Amino acid sequence: MNGFADRGDQPIMALDTVNFRRIAALIAAAGTLFWLYTFYAIAHVPPGDGTGFQWLAVFPLGMVFGLFFLPAWLLVAIGRLPRFTAALGVCGLIAFAVLWAQLLQEFPRAVL
Repeated sequence: MNGFADRGDQPIMALDTVNFRRIAALIAAAGTLFWLYTFYAIAHVPPGDGTGFQWLAVFPLGMVFGLFFLPAWLLVAIGRLPRFTAALGVCGLIAFAVLWAQLLQEFPRAVL
């Protein structure tokens, strides 16, 4: 025997990696869905001065998606660095939250 058959830590390590990979995939999916939602939300912003400058918000939101969630999807797909991938996704969600809070203050509001 090579010593791996009676060791109990091998299945736990494999299970631990699978769990972090699933968590990272869920976080990446949440970030991707939020990014797609921002297009819908920006399209329904009340017109301010009619110039369409609200669409400039797509660029920083796209940069956050490209810097955090595209690499996360790649790492989830190849199964590498699952803990780092989950942390990268959480950082991306935080970046989205900060950026979206700033953008909501800048968008014109409908007069009730």
